[in-house]
Amino acid sequence: MTLKSLILLVLAESLLSACSFMEPHAMDTDLTIQHEALAKHFQDEANELQTKIEEHKEYLSQFESQRYVYGRHANDLKAHSQEVIDLYQQAVTANRDMAEMVRGTEH
Repeated sequence: MTLKSLILLVLAESLLSACSFMEPHAMDTDLTIQHEALAKHFQDEANELQTKIEEHKEYLSQFESQRYVYGRHANDLKAHSQEVIDLYQQAVTANRDMAEMVRGTEH
């Protein structure tokens, strides 16, 4: 009975020791690539939103400079454009913060 236990113990030890020689950082490379891709996604999204902000700023200046074209709706259009600009700016800040956070968690 002890011989069987000893053989089983030796086999289990050899199996466990064989597993310990596996490359421990194989997953880290994959995670690094994923983190870089995720950070790039957040940065690209922030850049796209920044482009939209510039577009809405042009609309806002158009509403201000050509009030006579838009009549009494000019104030509503200005307020709406300013609100959209503010929301996009918050999203840009959030995306850039997320990109920095993901870059900070890379191994």
